[in-house]
Amino acid sequence: METTYQPQQLEAAIQQAWQDQAVFRAIEDPAREKYYCLSMFPYPSGRLHMGHVRNYTIGDVISRFQRMQGKNVLQPMGWDAFGLPAENAAMQKGVHPADWTHENIAYMRDQLKRLGFGYDWSRELATCTPEYYRWEQWFFLRLLEKGLVYKKTSPVNWCPHDLTVLANEQVIDGCCWRCDTAVVRKEISQWFLKITEYADELLAGLEKLPGWPEQVRTMQVNWIGKSYGVRFAFPYQLEGKQELLWVYTTRADTLMGVTFCAVAPEHPLAAYAARNNPELATFILECEQSGTAEADMATMEKKGMSTGISVTHPLTGEAVPVWVGNYVLMSYGEGAVMAVPAHDERDFHFAQKYDLPIIQVLNSRTLGFGPDISEGFGDGSGYGGGHACGAGYGDGTGSGVVDTPFDQKRWQAWYAAKHEFMILVNSGKYNGLNPQDAVDAIAADLKAKNLGDKQANFRLRDWGVSRQRYWGAPIPVIYCDDCGTVPVPDDQLPVELPRDIEISGAGFPLSQMPGFIHVDCPRCGKPARRETDTFDTFMESSWYFARYASFDNTQAMLDERARYWLPVDQYVGGIEHAILHLLYARFYNKLLRDEGFLVNDEPFANLLTQGMVLKDGSKMSKSKGNTVDPQELIEKYGADTVRLFMMFAAPPEQSLEWSDSGVEGASRFLKRLWRFCAELAPVIMSTHETAADWSAMSDDEIAKQVRREIHQVLQQARHDFAKYQFNTVVSAAMKLLNALENTALRAGLGSNRGYSEALYVEGIGILLRLLSPITPHICHALWIQLGYGESILQAVWPEVSEAALQSATRQLMVQVNGKLRGQVVVSATAVREEIEAAVLADETVQRFMEGKPAKKIIVVPGKLINVVV
Repeated sequence: METTYQPQQLEAAIQQAWQDQAVFRAIEDPAREKYYCLSMFPYPSGRLHMGHVRNYTIGDVISRFQRMQGKNVLQPMGWDAFGLPAENAAMQKGVHPADWTHENIAYMRDQLKRLGFGYDWSRELATCTPEYYRWEQWFFLRLLEKGLVYKKTSPVNWCPHDLTVLANEQVIDGCCWRCDTAVVRKEISQWFLKITEYADELLAGLEKLPGWPEQVRTMQVNWIGKSYGVRFAFPYQLEGKQELLWVYTTRADTLMGVTFCAVAPEHPLAAYAARNNPELATFILECEQSGTAEADMATMEKKGMSTGISVTHPLTGEAVPVWVGNYVLMSYGEGAVMAVPAHDERDFHFAQKYDLPIIQVLNSRTLGFGPDISEGFGDGSGYGGGHACGAGYGDGTGSGVVDTPFDQKRWQAWYAAKHEFMILVNSGKYNGLNPQDAVDAIAADLKAKNLGDKQANFRLRDWGVSRQRYWGAPIPVIYCDDCGTVPVPDDQLPVELPRDIEISGAGFPLSQMPGFIHVDCPRCGKPARRETDTFDTFMESSWYFARYASFDNTQAMLDERARYWLPVDQYVGGIEHAILHLLYARFYNKLLRDEGFLVNDEPFANLLTQGMVLKDGSKMSKSKGNTVDPQELIEKYGADTVRLFMMFAAPPEQSLEWSDSGVEGASRFLKRLWRFCAELAPVIMSTHETAADWSAMSDDEIAKQVRREIHQVLQQARHDFAKYQFNTVVSAAMKLLNALENTALRAGLGSNRGYSEALYVEGIGILLRLLSPITPHICHALWIQLGYGESILQAVWPEVSEAALQSATRQLMVQVNGKLRGQVVVSATAVREEIEAAVLADETVQRFMEGKPAKKIIVVPGKLINVVV
């Protein structure tokens, strides 16, 4: 075999062989235990970055290890290919989004192959292809039939530059995350999926996911945000008609302290009041210039203006003025909140600013809280203090986010603790009640008046799935003046995205294409109009994991193969997807289950969120000029060196600090491994057929210790692989190579002692299998060239030899009067009397005993002996 390690030529040849033999193609086999390992698929931006490399290396190491456990492994790859960046590139580079996307896919696919990832490329998918989004359109229409889809006008975060809706998480400091344009609030008609109908199940399901990081589960609990309170109404008269202003609160015990109500700028009551009030109309228009992101709501200056309308307090009958507040969102709760200035920080400052009354209704038997009591319970009306528990500030649910996410358990514990010393004051018949008793009494009185009742509420809102851009899957509905909203018939799917378009960045692209818009109504045949919105790209990424299982079915969205492979056994991806992507994927899985496609409740049994790759202490980014090009590293060192460094530098869940010297060190180790194997090749090749006579080692303690160390390393590596502690696996491999090298130096290569040669064969065979999930190319080549077999991919994980772990002797620590003074080696079968004799005979122990007799000898079996003098 070659004496020097040449990774570039070696890796290219092995990758080609893997491809030609389709060794990673997954075939359903009910007789075998399946293992579905999936890494979050990438957006085809053009080039892989080191975050990609780390993510996909982790997934590949897990997949290869599970394959060695005898499992039937599926590891697919695809492309999250729709999205606005393609349109921006089209404008900047003068290319079509489809061409830009597919060129990037081709380049990035080649990069992934060069890293040696064991993907079943036959299942590759791209979400921008009609073959994929056809079934997304079809499923959307099934949900429309079931009433789980609807369209309504809703306020959104609107980017005037990109002319698209932004999720709250895409608004950074009031600006668009992509172009840094100031975001405005805008009312547009959108399509929604009723994720709220699954809120309870989504919340309860988190308790069944012990394989998910606690941090991620907590983030989802907070996002779903279940709270318990009272929904009630303030009656009022408008143009001679009885109306009701509904609010929701988790602090009904403070209802007697309400001194005003606030409504969102988009609330019908605000619009009514603004008809004859130019100043109020101007204020409402100003509110539209702010976004709807919750972070903005928490930090913006709270402004308001009176509507001139009053509602009636449901218990006292007193008039309560209604204000328009810029911090109240129509999309949350009822779009209206009650204000209790004495017991909420924001209400307090708002009341001071506009000279509104403040009525204290909570007091302590001993402490006497004043008007600034706001330790974080909030008033539940949507804009509470929130500092201790994160309780609401503008979502109408009392469970919003201020400094920290809302923690229901923490809030309940705090609330219960307050019951011990808080009582109601200035609250009429409720005076003297503690808060919980007051909630019960007030809720009962409201119910008796048909003005309210207890209710559980969720922070979660329905999922807006429509976007006003070109590069996305068309929404398959048609609008007819006579028939209304008409679903596109199944035999006309997919509604393909037209290619003949010029991307200008102005307006809604599809709305400017008469050839796409104008169509005959499928029901009556009269002229009609297509929907020009496209799906939010979260739609594609919410079910791709299932389509991999039925990738080639042209007649159905999913088939029985999905029931074989799902759920995903291990999902790998960044913590930045902890909320929206994972929540939507969980929701979509339940929809697919209810449609009969799946039997599993959750899509991902286990989740690993890998840390970022840092350089000079900060995340790699082009703007910071601290990126590392994976392609250059592969060309210089080879893929195995890159993979080895990535797995050795840090545990997967922790951030990894880039180190050029660390990469060099990984390269040196692989060269050392190759060189050692090349030197031992004649010995190993000639020893394979000879049965190892391990009994001949009985007089060679050094050789026995080396074999013991080999199997101890193997035993620990099995444990570390299962825990995804790949860095310690690499450390163990290095330790094992050191032991084998030292043994070879002592014994002399080719010493022909029988067990020595067998020791090398066994040790190197274990070492190659231990490393092969991490550095598959070099291990594959050495496995074949050293005569272990045709392919290491067919090798099973090695078994630990219990006999090798046994030792004829054991080493015990010795103390004299409780202080460590040395150690002794005794027979593994030595009884207490033999151990004591060996200790007392030891020269070091005798020196510290200073000639004094032993009063007592304490033996801790298998660990230490303490001699008391």
